[in-house]
Amino acid sequence: MLKAVILDANAVARNLLSSVLVNGGHDVVGDANLAPASLARVIKLKPQIVCVDIGETDAEGLALLDKIKADLPKALLFLVSSKIDATVLQTAQERGVHGFIVKPFNSVAVLTSIRNTIIRIAKQQRAGTAEAAPEAGGETAAE
Repeated sequence: MLKAVILDANAVARNLLSSVLVNGGHDVVGDANLAPASLARVIKLKPQIVCVDIGETDAEGLALLDKIKADLPKALLFLVSSKIDATVLQTAQERGVHGFIVKPFNSVAVLTSIRNTIIRIAKQQRAGTAEAAPEAGGETAAE
């Protein structure tokens, strides 16, 4: 399916999430801690999915989301956390996060979140293309 990387300070969590993704048919091409050198190495892999646990949603964690989004603008970004509340959801979405994965991992929930996010984005892209196409051709849906 899709190439994925996992960024998390906890090696056990990286291994567990990697197993879930591989069993779900994804290709985990890398995993790393949150050190800048590790992040740079993972970005070079050009993954389609990035699963990242930023730790606390403080300035440092949010800056990490911004960096990933800037370096991998086409990648689907999933925030991994055991503490997801309304404020975290809103802040993460404002930073370009596409989906959420809750710890402890439930393989069905993780794979469903990824699948639903892919479907939602594909529908949004199709709708955007459909809206742009009539303008380019000078036609409207009513014609």
